[in-house]
Amino acid sequence: MVNKYNPSGSSSLTISVIVPVVDEASRLARTLASVGAGGEQDGIEIIVVDGGSGDGSDVVAAQAGVRVIASPVRQRAAQMNLGAREAHGSMLLFLHADTSLPSGWREAVCDGLERTPGCVGGAFCRRFDSDSRVLHTTCWLADLRGRWFGWFLGDQAMFVWRDVFESLGGFASLQPFEDLEFSLRLARAGRTCLLDAVVISSGRRFAPKGALRQTLDDFALTMRFLKSPQRFVARAAVPHLTPTASFGPPSVETPVIHRCPAGGGDGESTLARGDSGGA
Repeated sequence: MVNKYNPSGSSSLTISVIVPVVDEASRLARTLASVGAGGEQDGIEIIVVDGGSGDGSDVVAAQAGVRVIASPVRQRAAQMNLGAREAHGSMLLFLHADTSLPSGWREAVCDGLERTPGCVGGAFCRRFDSDSRVLHTTCWLADLRGRWFGWFLGDQAMFVWRDVFESLGGFASLQPFEDLEFSLRLARAGRTCLLDAVVISSGRRFAPKGALRQTLDDFALTMRFLKSPQRFVARAAVPHLTPTASFGPPSVETPVIHRCPAGGGDGESTLARGDSGGA
Protein backbone atom coordinates (compact mmCIF):
# COMPACT_ATOMS: atom_id res chain seq x y z
CA MET A 1 0.00 0.00 0.00
CA VAL A 2 1.45 3.32 -1.07
CA ASN A 3 1.03 6.61 0.70
CA LYS A 4 -0.98 8.87 -1.59
CA TYR A 5 -0.28 11.99 0.43
CA ASN A 6 1.13 14.92 -1.50
CA PRO A 7 2.40 17.73 0.77
CA SER A 8 1.71 20.33 -1.91
CA GLY A 9 -1.91 19.23 -1.97
CA SER A 10 -2.58 19.18 1.75
CA SER A 11 -5.36 21.73 1.35
CA SER A 12 -7.29 19.27 -0.81
CA LEU A 13 -7.06 16.38 1.67
CA THR A 14 -10.54 15.57 2.99
CA ILE A 15 -10.73 13.95 6.41
CA SER A 16 -13.96 12.33 7.58
CA VAL A 17 -14.23 12.46 11.38
CA ILE A 18 -16.47 9.64 12.61
CA VAL A 19 -17.85 9.87 16.15
CA PRO A 20 -19.74 6.83 17.55
CA VAL A 21 -22.07 7.78 20.38
CA VAL A 22 -24.49 6.30 22.88
CA ASP A 23 -25.80 8.65 25.57
CA GLU A 24 -23.02 11.23 25.33
CA ALA A 25 -25.11 14.42 25.25
CA SER A 26 -23.23 16.01 28.14
CA ARG A 27 -19.85 15.74 26.41
CA LEU A 28 -20.58 15.62 22.71
CA ALA A 29 -20.82 19.37 22.08
CA ARG A 30 -17.31 19.91 23.46
CA THR A 31 -15.91 17.10 21.35
CA LEU A 32 -17.51 18.39 18.16
CA ALA A 33 -16.29 21.91 18.92
CA SER A 34 -12.73 20.58 19.09
CA VAL A 35 -13.06 19.17 15.58
CA GLY A 36 -13.97 22.56 14.16
CA ALA A 37 -16.68 23.86 11.90
CA GLY A 38 -16.13 21.27 9.19
CA GLY A 39 -17.35 21.63 5.65
CA GLU A 40 -15.84 21.16 2.23
CA GLN A 41 -13.98 24.44 2.45
CA ASP A 42 -12.09 23.14 5.49
CA GLY A 43 -11.49 19.65 4.13
CA ILE A 44 -13.33 18.17 7.12
CA GLU A 45 -16.45 16.01 7.16
CA ILE A 46 -18.04 15.23 10.54
CA ILE A 47 -20.32 12.22 11.00
CA VAL A 48 -21.94 11.27 14.30
CA VAL A 49 -23.20 7.67 14.38
CA ASP A 50 -25.81 7.29 17.10
CA GLY A 51 -26.46 3.85 18.55
CA GLY A 52 -29.88 4.63 19.99
CA SER A 53 -29.16 7.26 22.60
CA GLY A 54 -31.90 8.12 25.06
CA ASP A 55 -30.42 11.40 26.25
CA GLY A 56 -30.71 13.47 23.11
CA SER A 57 -27.17 12.94 21.81
CA ASP A 58 -28.52 12.95 18.27
CA VAL A 59 -30.19 16.31 18.92
CA VAL A 60 -26.94 17.78 20.24
CA ALA A 61 -25.15 16.60 17.12
CA ALA A 62 -27.83 17.98 14.82
CA GLN A 63 -27.72 21.34 16.59
CA ALA A 64 -23.97 21.40 15.98
CA GLY A 65 -24.70 21.16 12.28
CA VAL A 66 -23.03 17.81 11.66
CA ARG A 67 -24.37 14.79 9.84
CA VAL A 68 -26.15 12.29 12.09
CA ILE A 69 -26.63 8.63 11.17
CA ALA A 70 -28.76 6.22 13.19
CA SER A 71 -27.08 2.85 13.65
CA PRO A 72 -29.29 -0.25 13.89
CA VAL A 73 -26.64 -1.84 16.09
CA ARG A 74 -25.55 -0.45 19.46
CA GLN A 75 -21.91 -1.45 19.26
CA ARG A 76 -18.88 0.75 18.73
CA ALA A 77 -17.30 -1.37 15.97
CA ALA A 78 -20.59 -1.51 14.08
CA GLN A 79 -21.15 2.21 14.44
CA MET A 80 -17.66 3.12 13.24
CA ASN A 81 -17.94 0.74 10.29
CA LEU A 82 -21.27 2.30 9.34
CA GLY A 83 -19.78 5.77 9.55
CA ALA A 84 -16.87 4.71 7.35
CA ARG A 85 -19.25 3.32 4.77
CA GLU A 86 -21.13 6.61 4.62
CA ALA A 87 -18.04 8.86 4.68
CA HIS A 88 -16.68 10.69 1.64
CA GLY A 89 -13.18 11.61 2.82
CA SER A 90 -10.01 9.95 1.58
CA MET A 91 -8.82 9.82 5.21
CA LEU A 92 -10.93 8.48 8.09
CA LEU A 93 -10.46 9.62 11.70
CA PHE A 94 -12.31 7.83 14.48
CA LEU A 95 -13.00 10.00 17.51
CA HIS A 96 -14.53 8.96 20.82
CA ALA A 97 -17.27 11.23 22.10
CA ASP A 98 -15.38 12.05 25.29
CA THR A 99 -12.08 12.86 23.58
CA SER A 100 -11.12 16.32 22.32
CA LEU A 101 -8.80 17.02 19.42
CA PRO A 102 -6.05 19.62 19.82
CA SER A 103 -6.00 22.93 18.02
CA GLY A 104 -4.42 22.49 14.61
CA TRP A 105 -5.12 18.77 14.55
CA ARG A 106 -5.62 18.62 10.77
CA GLU A 107 -2.23 20.22 10.18
CA ALA A 108 -0.70 17.75 12.64
CA VAL A 109 -2.09 14.83 10.63
CA CYS A 110 -0.76 16.30 7.38
CA ASP A 111 2.64 16.85 8.97
CA GLY A 112 2.74 13.28 10.25
CA LEU A 113 1.92 11.93 6.81
CA GLU A 114 4.62 14.09 5.26
CA ARG A 115 7.25 12.94 7.74
CA THR A 116 6.36 9.26 7.34
CA PRO A 117 6.62 8.13 3.71
CA GLY A 118 4.32 5.22 3.00
CA CYS A 119 2.22 5.92 6.10
CA VAL A 120 -1.04 3.94 6.14
CA GLY A 121 -2.44 5.55 9.28
CA GLY A 122 -1.68 6.61 12.81
CA ALA A 123 -2.94 8.19 15.99
CA PHE A 124 -2.37 11.01 18.46
CA CYS A 125 -0.65 10.91 21.80
CA ARG A 126 -3.23 10.89 24.56
CA ARG A 127 -3.55 12.38 28.01
CA PHE A 128 -6.41 12.17 30.49
CA ASP A 129 -8.19 15.11 32.07
CA SER A 130 -6.88 13.95 35.42
CA ASP A 131 -4.05 14.91 37.75
CA SER A 132 -3.42 11.26 38.62
CA ARG A 133 0.27 10.39 38.60
CA VAL A 134 -0.66 6.84 37.72
CA LEU A 135 -2.47 7.94 34.57
CA HIS A 136 0.31 10.36 33.68
CA THR A 137 2.82 7.51 33.92
CA THR A 138 0.72 5.07 31.93
CA CYS A 139 0.25 7.65 29.16
CA TRP A 140 4.02 8.16 29.01
CA LEU A 141 4.57 4.40 28.81
CA ALA A 142 1.86 4.17 26.16
CA ASP A 143 3.72 6.73 24.03
CA LEU A 144 6.82 4.55 24.15
CA ARG A 145 4.88 1.41 23.36
CA GLY A 146 3.16 3.14 20.49
CA ARG A 147 6.41 4.21 18.90
CA TRP A 148 8.05 0.84 19.45
CA PHE A 149 5.22 -1.52 18.54
CA GLY A 150 2.58 0.49 16.70
CA TRP A 151 -0.29 -0.04 19.16
CA PHE A 152 -3.29 2.30 18.98
CA LEU A 153 -6.39 2.61 21.10
CA GLY A 154 -9.66 4.24 20.22
CA ASP A 155 -9.28 7.23 22.53
CA GLN A 156 -6.19 8.27 20.58
CA ALA A 157 -8.24 9.44 17.59
CA MET A 158 -6.97 6.82 15.17
CA PHE A 159 -6.77 7.83 11.51
CA VAL A 160 -6.30 5.70 8.40
CA TRP A 161 -6.52 6.04 4.64
CA ARG A 162 -10.01 5.08 3.54
CA ASP A 163 -8.83 2.50 0.98
CA VAL A 164 -6.51 0.93 3.55
CA PHE A 165 -9.39 0.70 6.03
CA GLU A 166 -11.57 -1.00 3.43
CA SER A 167 -8.82 -3.39 2.35
CA LEU A 168 -8.35 -4.45 5.97
CA GLY A 169 -12.07 -5.08 6.35
CA GLY A 170 -12.66 -2.34 8.93
CA PHE A 171 -13.13 -3.07 12.61
CA ALA A 172 -13.69 -6.67 13.66
CA SER A 173 -16.74 -7.61 15.71
CA LEU A 174 -15.00 -7.38 19.06
CA GLN A 175 -16.12 -5.69 22.26
CA PRO A 176 -13.92 -4.30 23.63
CA PHE A 177 -10.53 -4.40 21.81
CA GLU A 178 -11.90 -3.61 18.35
CA ASP A 179 -9.45 -0.71 18.34
CA LEU A 180 -6.36 -2.64 19.47
CA GLU A 181 -7.07 -5.54 17.12
CA PHE A 182 -7.42 -3.16 14.17
CA SER A 183 -4.21 -1.34 15.06
CA LEU A 184 -2.29 -4.61 15.05
CA ARG A 185 -3.52 -5.36 11.54
CA LEU A 186 -2.81 -1.78 10.49
CA ALA A 187 0.80 -2.03 11.69
CA ARG A 188 1.27 -5.11 9.54
CA ALA A 189 -0.16 -3.26 6.51
CA GLY A 190 2.54 -0.58 6.46
CA ARG A 191 4.20 2.25 8.36
CA THR A 192 2.21 4.13 10.97
CA CYS A 193 2.88 7.38 12.78
CA LEU A 194 2.27 8.50 16.34
CA LEU A 195 1.76 12.26 16.28
CA ASP A 196 3.30 14.52 18.91
CA ALA A 197 -0.02 16.39 19.08
CA VAL A 198 -2.08 15.38 22.12
CA VAL A 199 -5.76 14.55 22.45
CA ILE A 200 -7.44 14.91 25.83
CA SER A 201 -9.68 12.04 26.91
CA SER A 202 -11.99 11.74 29.88
CA GLY A 203 -10.67 9.85 32.89
CA ARG A 204 -14.21 9.25 34.17
CA ARG A 205 -14.07 5.48 33.99
CA PHE A 206 -11.13 5.36 36.42
CA ALA A 207 -13.15 7.02 39.17
CA PRO A 208 -15.09 4.01 40.58
CA LYS A 209 -12.05 1.78 41.26
CA GLY A 210 -9.29 4.34 41.21
CA ALA A 211 -6.59 4.80 38.57
CA LEU A 212 -4.19 2.11 39.82
CA ARG A 213 -6.78 -0.64 40.31
CA GLN A 214 -8.47 0.05 36.99
CA THR A 215 -5.16 0.13 35.13
CA LEU A 216 -4.15 -3.23 36.61
CA ASP A 217 -7.53 -4.67 35.64
CA ASP A 218 -7.08 -3.31 32.11
CA PHE A 219 -3.65 -4.89 31.84
CA ALA A 220 -4.99 -8.28 32.94
CA LEU A 221 -7.83 -8.01 30.45
CA THR A 222 -5.41 -7.12 27.66
CA MET A 223 -3.35 -10.20 28.40
CA ARG A 224 -6.51 -12.31 28.20
CA PHE A 225 -7.32 -10.76 24.83
CA LEU A 226 -3.87 -11.39 23.38
CA LYS A 227 -4.05 -14.98 24.57
CA SER A 228 -7.57 -15.68 23.33
CA PRO A 229 -9.18 -13.00 21.11
CA GLN A 230 -12.14 -15.27 20.34
CA ARG A 231 -13.50 -14.65 23.83
CA PHE A 232 -14.14 -11.03 22.95
CA VAL A 233 -16.17 -11.51 19.78
CA ALA A 234 -19.24 -9.32 20.20
CA ARG A 235 -22.65 -10.93 20.19
CA ALA A 236 -24.11 -8.21 17.97
CA ALA A 237 -23.45 -8.64 14.26
CA VAL A 238 -21.36 -5.90 12.67
CA PRO A 239 -22.84 -4.54 9.42
CA HIS A 240 -20.53 -4.99 6.45
CA LEU A 241 -18.94 -2.07 4.65
CA THR A 242 -20.17 -3.55 1.38
CA PRO A 243 -22.38 -6.59 0.76
CA THR A 244 -19.27 -8.61 -0.11
CA ALA A 245 -16.74 -7.15 2.32
CA SER A 246 -16.22 -8.81 5.67
CA PHE A 247 -15.09 -6.75 8.64
CA GLY A 248 -12.11 -8.46 10.17
CA PRO A 249 -10.92 -11.99 9.55
CA PRO A 250 -13.59 -14.74 9.41
CA SER A 251 -12.11 -16.13 12.63
CA VAL A 252 -10.22 -13.86 14.96
CA GLU A 253 -6.71 -15.17 15.32
CA THR A 254 -4.23 -14.31 18.01
CA PRO A 255 -2.60 -11.05 16.86
CA VAL A 256 1.10 -11.03 16.05
CA ILE A 257 2.77 -7.89 17.37
CA HIS A 258 5.35 -6.40 15.03
CA ARG A 259 7.78 -3.63 15.74
CA CYS A 260 6.63 -0.70 13.60
CA PRO A 261 9.44 1.25 11.91
CA ALA A 262 7.73 4.62 12.24
CA GLY A 263 5.80 4.37 15.43
CA GLY A 264 2.12 3.90 16.01
CA GLY A 265 -0.44 4.02 18.74
CA ASP A 266 -0.86 3.16 22.31
CA GLY A 267 -2.01 0.03 24.05
CA GLU A 268 -2.81 1.17 27.51
CA SER A 269 -5.58 1.61 29.96
CA THR A 270 -8.80 2.32 28.08
CA LEU A 271 -9.24 -1.32 27.24
CA ALA A 272 -11.51 -2.67 29.88
CA ARG A 273 -14.42 -0.47 28.95
CA GLY A 274 -16.76 -2.57 26.86
CA ASP A 275 -19.62 -0.10 26.36
CA SER A 276 -21.00 0.80 22.98
CA GLY A 277 -20.72 4.11 21.21
CA GLY A 278 -18.31 6.84 22.08
CA ALA A 279 -16.16 6.46 25.15
